[in-house]
Amino acid sequence: MANADRNEEKVSIWCIISLASIPLVMTLGNSMLIPVLPILEKKVGISSFQSSMIITSYSVAAILLIPVAGYLSDRFGRKIVILPSLFLALIGGLIAALASWKMQNPYTMIIIGRILQGMGAAGAMPIVIPLVGDLYNGDDEKTSSTLGIIETSNTFGKVLSPILGSAFAAFLWFLPFFSISAFSLISIILIFFFVKTPKEKDAPIAFKEFLKRVKNTFKQDGSWLIVVFLNGIFVMLVLFGMLFFLSEHLEKGHHIKGIKKGFVLAIPLLLLCIASYVTGRKIKGNLKTIKIIIIICLIIVSASIVFVGFSKESLTLLLIVTSISGIALGALLPVLDAIITENIRKEERGTVTSFYSSARYIGVAAGPPIMSLVMKNYLNISYIVAGVLGLILLFLVFKYINVEAIGDDKGKSPN
Repeated sequence: MANADRNEEKVSIWCIISLASIPLVMTLGNSMLIPVLPILEKKVGISSFQSSMIITSYSVAAILLIPVAGYLSDRFGRKIVILPSLFLALIGGLIAALASWKMQNPYTMIIIGRILQGMGAAGAMPIVIPLVGDLYNGDDEKTSSTLGIIETSNTFGKVLSPILGSAFAAFLWFLPFFSISAFSLISIILIFFFVKTPKEKDAPIAFKEFLKRVKNTFKQDGSWLIVVFLNGIFVMLVLFGMLFFLSEHLEKGHHIKGIKKGFVLAIPLLLLCIASYVTGRKIKGNLKTIKIIIIICLIIVSASIVFVGFSKESLTLLLIVTSISGIALGALLPVLDAIITENIRKEERGTVTSFYSSARYIGVAAGPPIMSLVMKNYLNISYIVAGVLGLILLFLVFKYINVEAIGDDKGKSPN
């Protein structure tokens, strides 16, 4: 009880706000550009596929470096990794912004800036998840609740993104790049002053021993972990593919542009945000509840996503369908975070959650370019395939996420 009290004293409201600022900034850094992509295509003279690479380059860099950042955070500490990563994101934003402002053909430098931002994202957002687990070590209810806040901040960033991105671009088309750097600076200040990480009692383990433990963790828990990773890929693939399609279709199909488009895009994202917050507050670390929510959400996503293409001619119907999908996707995010964070040992938590974060970024990276290639001729087929993938994941959840087995293994050493 005394240990729990000490943990609670360390986690101030400002600490939680500071941690929540990271997913907010990282989400704004990526999602805020989605409504701006059609403008970028015209200003820079690039194709729809090339504009999708502005999202994908960020995500690919994150995918490759997240596992490295996860290990470094386990080895040297979470805060030591987070602060330089946020600074790198700040520099990447400045490079992309200055290139857009000053160069005749800025596309290559924009991509370089976005890669640097992705490298920064690799050491920021994914490290927050295990850090929350560290702060509330042993208290599943508080961990789940705070992870719900973290994911709500992430999804709230997606709500703000189309509005802010459209508003900034209406003033200066490259202003969103500058704003990313400004938001990163705010987050750096908050983390530096308000996040106090728990002191490690034991010396860091040797790299060889660390690899052995991680290997044993995946050997022991690999089946359910892989299913969770696949769900993370699926959620982000569907979400970012859907957002890219909406951004393009609202302009070209319904002639909705600028800030008005930002507010329309924000409708399904707002519902996604609310669902994420409510779910995070309700699960309270209960594995049975987590599995039930995953099952229900996969059924809803699979049933609703197939109608996106068929409803594109009616704006009202399109928003209803995407909002239903958004609610289910939003509810999935905190439960996927929780099932990993609360059931992996602290020593491997950063690395294992980093693999999960990499999986999520695979979906982010793949969604926009795939949608840019299929939305002209194969839109309906692509969303039907997405629905089928959701049903396959549903089967895997039933088969491999064994609540009793995970609960029995919890806290056991993987050695």
